[in-house]
Amino acid sequence: MQQILILGAGRSSTSLIQYLLALAPEKSWKVTICEKDTQLAISKFPDADVVEFDIFDEQEASKLISAASIVISMMPASLHIHAAKLCAKLGTNLLTASYLSDDIKSLDGEFQANNAACIMELGLDPGLDHMSAMKVLDRIKSEGCELTGFETFTGGLLADDPTKDNPWQYKFTWNPRNVVMAGTGNVKFIQEGRYKYIPYHKLFRRTEIIHIPGYGYFEGYANRDSLKYLNVYKLEGIKTLYRGTLRRPGFCKAWDIFVQLGATDDTYKMEKVAVMTHREFINSFLSYNPDDSVELKLAHYMNVDRESEEMYKLNWLDLFSDELVGLSEGTPAGILEHILKKKWTLDDTDRDLIVMWHKFNFIKNGQPTEIQSSMVTIGDNDINTAMSKTVGLPLGIAAHKILDNEIIVKGVHIPTSKKIYAPILNRLEEMGFEFSERVVELPKKK
Repeated sequence: MQQILILGAGRSSTSLIQYLLALAPEKSWKVTICEKDTQLAISKFPDADVVEFDIFDEQEASKLISAASIVISMMPASLHIHAAKLCAKLGTNLLTASYLSDDIKSLDGEFQANNAACIMELGLDPGLDHMSAMKVLDRIKSEGCELTGFETFTGGLLADDPTKDNPWQYKFTWNPRNVVMAGTGNVKFIQEGRYKYIPYHKLFRRTEIIHIPGYGYFEGYANRDSLKYLNVYKLEGIKTLYRGTLRRPGFCKAWDIFVQLGATDDTYKMEKVAVMTHREFINSFLSYNPDDSVELKLAHYMNVDRESEEMYKLNWLDLFSDELVGLSEGTPAGILEHILKKKWTLDDTDRDLIVMWHKFNFIKNGQPTEIQSSMVTIGDNDINTAMSKTVGLPLGIAAHKILDNEIIVKGVHIPTSKKIYAPILNRLEEMGFEFSERVVELPKKK
């Protein structure tokens, strides 16, 4: 009997575990959920085999991992290295949805020597973005075309619902801290052969509008470092390379207010947080004026109208209320995250939306051509979310195909080779997760 070990049973693991449990009887798999909080796992998956697990208990962890055919780590990204070291040593296959780190990459030789594979970046982004992009990029290259540009955007949003009064059309469906800290650091990309850089304080003012047929308009802002994908996607010499995140139109202008205030700063702790209200949090970043309201000072500071869409969005978040923040201490970013969770946490009436969009520009037989490829997935509810499906199912399918010997690799990988991405994408298409393509012939340059 082949054994599958799943480390962690958090929100993003739901679809993964459901997929594997559904196949287990037919495939004679034993699926074991390893979770520090066993009651959490049991409440979500009452029919599953659940064991208490602590990755730092190396003796017990080694015992479980050595008996497994494959380990899927859904733990926080910082803990993957501990699972990876054990899997490499014991010759057990390992899958994760997280970015490949240098310390795990260094285990490539040990994984190979012990006849095992470690495949990372098997979720949505990173994951499905790699696989769906490489499928088209490999096809374009195989036809002898000259690739000139590649742009890709992904967004986790809320599905359209006219009954919902949420002007942001957004709630957290992934790690809230990553949303609050989005764009900090260096933003780099290539545009028409020129290297471009966007400083953090300008990032949410540099957006572009993207239309996806049947789903409307979205706005995109740049991800941190697009340049690292030159090697990952084998795009050396390309004239345009841009990776970004999608939001609903108007989101970025309102979010930019937090950036300009300094409310996303995570480098220092604020004072007297235990008695701080939402209103005082915003006011702490504004100049002192006993005669003007917080709303007036903010509108003046940001040069927006008191009745503007941006101010309406902030008011909807109760940022001007006298409600206590509810923390004993925190950085500005930590406090903002806590306040946002109060309105941006999914409830049982919410359905989330995943949107992925690629644009490929190339020259075919002398004709400039463009392919736009998009995938849209809508969640069922706040448990079976689109995010859970698009993160978890590629992982589950990868495990399925490895155990069935349809994916055979050794060492450390990400899913950019056809022997990894093709079986996963084919299975996803069978399940209804399809990318639609639109081909456009562009005018020739004079």
